[in-house]
Amino acid sequence: MPPMAFTGAVTKVGCMNKTATVTVYRNVIHKITGKRIERTTKILTHDEDNALRLHDKVLIRNCPPISARKRFRLEKIITSPETVRELAHAKSGTQSQ
Repeated sequence: MPPMAFTGAVTKVGCMNKTATVTVYRNVIHKITGKRIERTTKILTHDEDNALRLHDKVLIRNCPPISARKRFRLEKIITSPETVRELAHAKSGTQSQ
C-alpha cells in the first residue's frame, strides 16, 4: 500500500486501549448536479500513549496491520481543545494578576 496521510477529528476514544476512532472528511463533486458533498470515513487508529482526547485534530499515517481493523498509526496531534483551553486559562490568569 502506498504511503497515505490523512487529517481528521477524533470522534471516539477510551473504549479500547491504545485505540481511537478518527473521522476523516473529504469533499466530492456529484456527477450530475455538480454540487459538493461531504463524505466521511471512520478509521481505527493506534495511539501508543493513549494521548488522544475527544475532538482533537490529528494527522494519521498508514502502517502494517496492527490488528484486524487497525491499519493507521498516530503521526501527530495538530490541535487539541484541552490544550487550547489550558493555554487560555493560563493567559487569563497572568493578565488578572
